[in-house]
Amino acid sequence: MSHVITEKCLGEQYAACVDVCPVECIHPVNYKNEPFMIIDPDVCIDCGVCLPECPIGAIVGSVDEATAYAAINKELTPAAKETEAKSGKITPRPPNDPPRKPDNKLVK
Repeated sequence: MSHVITEKCLGEQYAACVDVCPVECIHPVNYKNEPFMIIDPDVCIDCGVCLPECPIGAIVGSVDEATAYAAINKELTPAAKETEAKSGKITPRPPNDPPRKPDNKLVK
């Protein structure tokens, strides 16, 4: 069973979770015209290392805790991988940093 990134991440992209993931299953994507991170459920090994790293508590430990967002994570996985392949890995930013576009540029 995979971990799930929920709506708390919508409009955020701290990406501290990306740095600690041992299987690189967390990817950036644009969802509802906002930056968002997803967990690829086919790659996630359910290790839990990402949970304490999220500064806003957007990651839950099972699909049962957020079934709708589990489906969204799965649905957005191909687009997230494609975005990452085009623009590379994102640079993590601390909480309360100014919002950034998916390409990691400041929104002005």
